[in-house]
Amino acid sequence: MDVTIRPAGAADIASMQWLEIDAGKRFLDVGLDAIAGDEPYAESLLAAHIADGSAWVAVDGDGRAVGYAFASTVDGEGHLDQVSVARAAMGAGVGTALIDAVCDWAVGRGFDAVTLTTFRDVPFNGPYYERRGFVVLDEAAWGPQLAAIRATERENGIDVAERVAMRRELEAG
Repeated sequence: MDVTIRPAGAADIASMQWLEIDAGKRFLDVGLDAIAGDEPYAESLLAAHIADGSAWVAVDGDGRAVGYAFASTVDGEGHLDQVSVARAAMGAGVGTALIDAVCDWAVGRGFDAVTLTTFRDVPFNGPYYERRGFVVLDEAAWGPQLAAIRATERENGIDVAERVAMRRELEAG
């Protein structure tokens, strides 16, 4: 699939929320119904990332949004907060292109790595990110902000035993 990755704008917020809901339905296939039913990120959070220049949208040749991602700074490194791809576009390289955009953003800010948290064994989570250069971090390697993210996941009812923190080293381009 031929896609263009561009910075997200305020007009993309509704599409970003729809993409998150659509992509989340894939969790039904692996028995994570509660995750599939999660509400999308709030407009205000997405707007803040858009204003900060840390949100991207993948658009197809017809200009339709088929994926999005946003990132933040965690423990002095880039952190991939979210990547969602429309189910109809999965497997076409959209997620990889969005991850690359986040990594480019991180390099541009002088970060040495990008971190994320994800489900360890869900094929389109942990194993997917491993194929894109992320490695599982031992808890001893977590900084305080990454540890706080994991604590928030636990407080929100996500089974932390099934989750991992991962990190991808970056090279300055």
